[in-house]
Amino acid sequence: MNATTSAAKHADPIRVLLVDDERLVRSGFRLLLEVEDDIMVVGEATTGSEAVEQARLARPDVVLMDIRMPGMDGIQATRQIATTNGLQHVRVLILTTYDTDAYVFEGLQAGASGFLLKDSGPAELLHGIRVVAAGEALLAPRITRRVIAQFTARRTAEQAAEDRLTVLTEREREVLALVGTGMSNDEIGAELFVSPATARTHVSHTMLKLGARDRAQLVVIAYQTGLVTP
Repeated sequence: MNATTSAAKHADPIRVLLVDDERLVRSGFRLLLEVEDDIMVVGEATTGSEAVEQARLARPDVVLMDIRMPGMDGIQATRQIATTNGLQHVRVLILTTYDTDAYVFEGLQAGASGFLLKDSGPAELLHGIRVVAAGEALLAPRITRRVIAQFTARRTAEQAAEDRLTVLTEREREVLALVGTGMSNDEIGAELFVSPATARTHVSHTMLKLGARDRAQLVVIAYQTGLVTP
């Protein structure tokens, strides 16, 4: 558990917005989160449009986003949040009962930073919130490799992969590959014999050059371009 590390990065509690059309689900999440010293629930929404509005008003750090909701769904809401001025810091963690590849593809493309199934345990959910709030990517381990592999197979022909990486230095390519394997900045630093701060700088430069919103998109790019293979 990275609670201590994440808490250090967040002097204030992690602000969480709950989005689900089922009241019992929201209540369960709220009960789980409110006992944590480093997490604060700042709002609830029952539809995608409400989620976007609440994100503008409450300015959460993390949005726990359901996918299937009446009206605007979670994918559309994620896309709007990710592209709204002033909400660049907001990270969306998608929660769903549907272990369906299409949802993961669409969620990542829309700007989601993480993806977990609703039947994940409480510890896994709390860990996910802290990881995403700290700027890391989070994909449910039991679906990540299969999803990314299929994503890659379907998209590789469209990507002109090698051309896309020409903007990176050799060290940035190394860093991108390590991000793709799920390594944190500390782990990347240890692997490359540099400080975590230097690793973080390389990651930031790589995101900027590739136009990636966050580490989740770097993971996808690493697989798409063949730097990491399933």
